[in-house]
Amino acid sequence: MVEINRPRRGSLAYSPRKRAKSEVPRYKSWPEYVGEPRIQGFAGYKAGMTHIIMVDDHKGSPTEGRDVMVPVTIIETPCMKVAAIRAYYEDTYGRHALTEAWSDSLDDQLGRAIKMPGKHDGNAALARIEEGIASGKVTELYAITYTKPFELSGVPKKKPDLMEMKVDGGSIADQLELLKGLLGQEVDVSSLFKPGEYTDITAVTIGKGTQGPVKRWGIQVRKHKHSRGGKKRHIGNLGPWTPHHVRWQVPQMGQCGYHQRTEFNKRVLKIGENGGDVTPDGGFVNYGIVSGKYVLIKGSIPGPNKRLIRIRPAVRQGEHVIREPAISFISTESKQG
Repeated sequence: MVEINRPRRGSLAYSPRKRAKSEVPRYKSWPEYVGEPRIQGFAGYKAGMTHIIMVDDHKGSPTEGRDVMVPVTIIETPCMKVAAIRAYYEDTYGRHALTEAWSDSLDDQLGRAIKMPGKHDGNAALARIEEGIASGKVTELYAITYTKPFELSGVPKKKPDLMEMKVDGGSIADQLELLKGLLGQEVDVSSLFKPGEYTDITAVTIGKGTQGPVKRWGIQVRKHKHSRGGKKRHIGNLGPWTPHHVRWQVPQMGQCGYHQRTEFNKRVLKIGENGGDVTPDGGFVNYGIVSGKYVLIKGSIPGPNKRLIRIRPAVRQGEHVIREPAISFISTESKQG
C-alpha cells in the first residue's frame, strides 16, 4: 500500500502570527566584525522595483560572464543623523543601559517622535561613559540614529524614525572616539556599504488584515463531498478529543501580514547619488520620484512602497566573494501600465 505523506500546511517557525509592535524593525543580533570601528546599519524607504542588465559574476553559474536581466529593488537612502550615544553594561540580570549622551544639534522634526532632551549635560554623560569604559563596566556602545523622511517627496510624513545601531570593530575606546566625531553629524550609506556586498534586509510586510486559514496558512479548499453547508474554506476539525483544548498548531483565521521579517544575504548592486538615474517615467507607483541617494538591492524585499527598510551587514554571509557588479543598463520604462 502506498505510504501517504501529508506534511502540515504553513510553517510554525513564524508563530504567533500577530501584528508587528512597531513599523521600525528591531534587531536582536548583529554580525561579528573585526576591523576599524564602524556603525553596523542603515535605514531607508522602499521606492519600488525595476530591472537591470548586468554581467553574471557568480562562479560556476550557467550564465557566468554573460549579460543577464536581474530584478532589483530601489531603496531611497537620505543621510541619517546620529542623535545620541548609548552605553550598555551587563550583570547577572542581563543587559542594561548605563547612560546616554545626546547631541545639541538635533532637527526640530525629531520632536514629533520623542520628547526633546531639555536640560541635558552631554559632557557629563560622555565622562560617565569614559569612566565606565576605563573600569571595564561598559560592554557595548550603540548609536541612536534617526531618518529624515521630511527631505523626501515620496514619503508623506515628517516624523523621523528613531532606532539603535550597533557599533563594532576595534576596542570600545576606539568605538567611543568614532561616535564622538559622528555625534550630531550625518552618516551616508556609501560610508557603510559597498556595491557587491551582502546584507540583511528587515522590514514589516504588507498587512492584509484578518484572513481565513486558506490564505493565512495555505490549507486546501475542501471538496464538495467533504464540505457541509457550503463551508469549503474551513478546516476539517479543530483537533483530537484529547487533549481537551484547541492546540496552537491548528491553522485558524487571524492576522495576516504586517509581520517583521528578515531576508538574509541580499546583494547590494549599486549605491547612487542621483535618483533620476533609476526613476522610471512618471515615477514609481505609490511612491513618486527618487530624487536623492539610493541603493539597488538584488531581488524583492518585504513591505510595500514607502515602508521603512533596515539594512545591516550579513550575519550568514559564509564564503561569498565581494565583487563590484558590472551594470550596463537600468530600466526606466514607465511602471504605470
